[in-house]
Amino acid sequence: MTQEAHIELKPQSRPGHPGGHHGQMPGGARGAGFRPGGGPAAKAYEERTGIKAPRIIAWEITRSCNLACAHCRAAAHLEPYPGELSLDEIKATIDDICSITNPILILTGGEPLMRKDIFEIIDYAHAAGAMPVIGTNGTFIDDALAARIKEHGIPRVSVSLDFPDAERQDKFRGETGAFDAAIRGIKALQKAGVGVQVNSTITKQNMDLLDQLHDLAVDLGAEAFHIFMLVPTGRGEGMADLAMSPAESEQALTWAYQKQKHSPMHFKPTDSPQYYRIIRQQAKLDGIEVTPETYGMDALTRGCLGGITFVFISHVGDLQPCGYFNLQCGNVKEKPFSQIWTESKVFNDLRDYSKLEGKCGACGFKAVCGGCRARALEATGDYMAEEPCCDYLPPKYQAA
Repeated sequence: MTQEAHIELKPQSRPGHPGGHHGQMPGGARGAGFRPGGGPAAKAYEERTGIKAPRIIAWEITRSCNLACAHCRAAAHLEPYPGELSLDEIKATIDDICSITNPILILTGGEPLMRKDIFEIIDYAHAAGAMPVIGTNGTFIDDALAARIKEHGIPRVSVSLDFPDAERQDKFRGETGAFDAAIRGIKALQKAGVGVQVNSTITKQNMDLLDQLHDLAVDLGAEAFHIFMLVPTGRGEGMADLAMSPAESEQALTWAYQKQKHSPMHFKPTDSPQYYRIIRQQAKLDGIEVTPETYGMDALTRGCLGGITFVFISHVGDLQPCGYFNLQCGNVKEKPFSQIWTESKVFNDLRDYSKLEGKCGACGFKAVCGGCRARALEATGDYMAEEPCCDYLPPKYQAA
């Protein structure tokens, strides 16, 4: 399984984190002039409905995978899955999506490169006005495939690396040789001129290896480094005891803030919306106001975007706020994507921050954080409940 969340593409024109990156590294869609959710269709949709159009869509174009990763939300396996969307169904859904927005489409899995028609999907998405990118485990990519990825206009590929050495990566990914194959894939992409983003799922097993993972990504020439906090769903339910505590998560995210100051890569902690609280708290200590001029897109986005400007489409066409949010909100075989996006009660709940409960509801940072709704759902059965992996106690909540 590949981490499904964001392949972040930032504009070159914006400054970035103070002391760190300056916006987009070469190869990003926005650096090439693409602005997701900024086209005429998206603007018309928002004017018509009052709802923001989706800007990033993670699409599990297949659930089949050549690896058996310990944390996989999909519990993916090698064999084909029944009911996967056909090419015609995918094309029809792309047409409907692009009638209301021009998103980044993250083609993920499973292992998306196992889908034989992936390049036809990529070409169709480009023609419709979307920007496709790929999230992969990297093990299939050789020089020829990397050149083909470049030829079909993919600006960036994310590759999953969770340990800085072969022994532990191979054990975590369930396949001997997975580490070496992923490294070869990254080098092939670099050779072909395709931007690379490294995704790392962080648990108690590797939280002390963050510096080593960062340095490996730098050595490989990655443009971006995204750390994913484990959400124990799918096969990952068996790793619940390895999920970091709230205090450990806070430590890892503070590390990311400090490391970003001097890193050549852009960071995007994922499944950890409290990072956007930490940015503001740490910036205040540094005497810096968080603005687009000082923090680029980090000043303009928020933590949990599920159902707000981000959505996940499963291999069979189910829509979810994100891939870890185990509640289906509609299916594109039964109802158009645009209708589900507009009418889903779950999506509309998530867009209303006043419905957040517990300490998330009392938090002064809820507009920039929002808590991980998938983690709340998994822990409590209530997707509007407080984030269970946040160490912060809002003053209003303490007073109550």
